[in-house]
Amino acid sequence: MSAVQPPPDPNDLPRSFASRDALEALLAKEFPEARGELSSIRGGRRAAEKKLSQIEPGRYARSRNHLNGAVTGLSPYIRHGVLTLAEVRDAVFAGIRNRDEGQKLINELGWRDFWQRMWQDLGDRIHNDQEEFKTGHAASSYSRELPDDVRDGRTGLACMDGFRDQLVSTGWLHNHARMWMAAWLVHWRRIHWKAGADWFLEHLLDGDPASNHLSWQWVASTFSHKPYVFNKGNLERYSSGRYCTNCPSAAQCPFEASYDQLEQQLFAVQASIRSVQPNRRSKRINQASSNPASSNHAARSRSARHSL
Repeated sequence: MSAVQPPPDPNDLPRSFASRDALEALLAKEFPEARGELSSIRGGRRAAEKKLSQIEPGRYARSRNHLNGAVTGLSPYIRHGVLTLAEVRDAVFAGIRNRDEGQKLINELGWRDFWQRMWQDLGDRIHNDQEEFKTGHAASSYSRELPDDVRDGRTGLACMDGFRDQLVSTGWLHNHARMWMAAWLVHWRRIHWKAGADWFLEHLLDGDPASNHLSWQWVASTFSHKPYVFNKGNLERYSSGRYCTNCPSAAQCPFEASYDQLEQQLFAVQASIRSVQPNRRSKRINQASSNPASSNHAARSRSARHSL
């Protein structure tokens, strides 16, 4: 016997529309303060299954660092439960010739699961610094407010303004771009990671508090053994130079330096990382980690996290 369905709530918004134009018209009426158009990312199970059928684990492994690489675009569907990690895992294994071909993509699914387990363990504490900053700067020296020029996309840096525009207009951003923007905000602009992480959650359709906040902390160094930084060469390589050529700030690019130069410029002199002792909480987190890719979240390389 089928269960009796409760009557629809008259305050609920419609769930079916004749077209995307009809959906956009309703949203404009119900939420007049919201700006912008509908994201190009389509929701629903059918769209998710189409994306799932198009994944190419081999190409993903080879090109995932590049902004035009073969990322899957599955993260919004995973975030909202349209697809499960197990479904994606099974689709990967079904489409590969050998286990090594799917290793990189399976590894990222493992990290997705890891962040959720950390959230279960930490709860609301994901909003707090898990460890001290490894930058030589006190937490109190980081501004808690997102600057208006960043929020409005008028920083004069073609890359950062471009990332901002994609973020707010599509609700998605390649993970390498997320890392670059997070590093710039925290280390160059001295903005506390929480301000940037909250801003991302305002817009990301795949915005998951666990993976978002803890990844920002990984960049900031409050959930890792060192801060993440990048330079112009790294950005040009993985963005195919699309931002640097016509950047209005090209002559004063803040990223045009070696890594050693940037670290000397951005970070205060401090003790060797080997002498920095993790606090009791971080030790317990490391011991409790169930991440299949690594038993220590702080041991990952500079370009460790990638987009699904």
